[in-house]
Amino acid sequence: MHLQFPYLAWCLRRKPTLLTVSPMSFTTYTSPPPSQPAPPPAGRREWTALAVLLLPCLLVSMDVSVLYFAVPFLTAELEPSSVQQLWILDVYGFVLAGLLITMGALGDRIGRRKLLLSGALLFGLASGVAAYAQSAEMLIAARALLGIGGATLMPSTLALIRNLFHDAKQRGKAVAIWSSAMMGGIAIGPVLSGALLEHFWWGSVFLINAPAMVLLLVCGPLLLPEFKNPAAGRFDLPGSLLSLLAMLPTVYGIKEIARDGVALRPALVLAAGLLAAAAFVYRQRTARHPMLDLELFRHRGFSVSVLMNLLATFAVVGCAVFFTQYLQTVRGMSPMESALWNLLPTLAVGGMAPTAAVLGRRMDRAYVIALGFVIAAGGFVWLSWLEPGSALWFVLVASSVYASGLVMVMSLGNELAIGLAPPERAGSASALLESGTELGGALGMAILGSIGSAVYRADMAGALPAGLPSAAADAARETLAGAAAVAAELPGRAGEALLSAARSAFTDSLQSAVLVAAGVMACAAVLAVLLLRGLGRPGAEGEAGAVGAAGASEAARPAHSGATPSIR
Repeated sequence: MHLQFPYLAWCLRRKPTLLTVSPMSFTTYTSPPPSQPAPPPAGRREWTALAVLLLPCLLVSMDVSVLYFAVPFLTAELEPSSVQQLWILDVYGFVLAGLLITMGALGDRIGRRKLLLSGALLFGLASGVAAYAQSAEMLIAARALLGIGGATLMPSTLALIRNLFHDAKQRGKAVAIWSSAMMGGIAIGPVLSGALLEHFWWGSVFLINAPAMVLLLVCGPLLLPEFKNPAAGRFDLPGSLLSLLAMLPTVYGIKEIARDGVALRPALVLAAGLLAAAAFVYRQRTARHPMLDLELFRHRGFSVSVLMNLLATFAVVGCAVFFTQYLQTVRGMSPMESALWNLLPTLAVGGMAPTAAVLGRRMDRAYVIALGFVIAAGGFVWLSWLEPGSALWFVLVASSVYASGLVMVMSLGNELAIGLAPPERAGSASALLESGTELGGALGMAILGSIGSAVYRADMAGALPAGLPSAAADAARETLAGAAAVAAELPGRAGEALLSAARSAFTDSLQSAVLVAAGVMACAAVLAVLLLRGLGRPGAEGEAGAVGAAGASEAARPAHSGATPSIR
């Protein structure tokens, strides 16, 4: 044929064709280019599995704030020292932050469902121990166990969402729902705690975890497929220890500086954490079987998404402390009343995560994330006009505005980062996202809290009445709660004047903190456009293959043989 029809032979060599031969003519049809098969859409089972995954997500986020109202009750019964009381509150978050990276890598190796169910069992048992703790030491140990369980649950839930939802559109919806559950859990925690404490003993705030964990242990094996990285090597124990030595001292040092100001001990602890972090990065670059694939950070979309989440959490956690104190101490609300009002902004923004997911499918997500930061900045600027006598609606609407913007940012940031990560590395990627969130919250409390404290002390320096004892003056200068306690001991108008001055000083400190937060949000909006533009456009999910040499392949298939997971 090549000898009889040299031109046709030349065409065949140049371009693949389909050839139809007839007695009268030759017609050539260009074959369609090969295309990747569309990922299978998620069905009813996957969406039901998502509902099951929301249980641990909701409870772990609730446990961050559920103790706020229980502290006076457990203090009266267990009589902890001041140091023990701080550890009861903080040890959960410290252990959670320290073990996130370890547990994310462990889930990639042993299987995410196995790790999730093991963590659920530990979380449920630790909740029972905490509820019936007979001493402060026992409660601290139980809270530490809860932190270990929480560290297994958080990265596992987000990683399993990555494995359950292969279609980018559906995955965006799933991550948006997950993000809403996270925000909802933090807001519901104090309300649920207050409601339980009105009718039951302080341990009841922990027992609420047990039924949900039992439900997860029953439904998880039926609905959740097992996924793990089949190419994972030996577990990197030295890397695990270094990650713990990096995260725990860093978060501890930042929180201590936020609480008590810059001092030698927390500064040294923070420096030690940073040195351990540098050693951890070096270990991951040189180890034969590292815990983390640092190639994740070579993709701009992933690393910038982690940064965006950190900045969003910086603002929301740093300002939440001021908002709660404003409602309780400036407006004089009871803890339960302030918790209920605090819940309203969360309910108002419940639909923002799905809205952000819809916008992210129609336009470049860089612009949607930037829009979220701009909305948040507007809400913070609005709050900067707050006065002690401002109407309650003014506070609630402003809080709803900034919360709406930050929900958009965190929802799309999580979805973009998880979509870019190779499925077999989804556990490690989720752990990195959560670690960034923990660091952002700690930095927010430290930086914004320090700014607010400095403004408050400066305003109170000239507002103290003459003749006030030095101990009382120090207490009034340090915190609004201290000033309120001192004002209650002063006679008549002197106490009222001190309390009024303290409330005005606190409002000034809130205004300064939210203006700084607004400036950070404005800078973050610019960064989102500059660094994410083009990476977050609709249909860009295929760029996941750029993250990790093996990440784009079918190495993401489940632990058992076969291309699709089986439900065991």
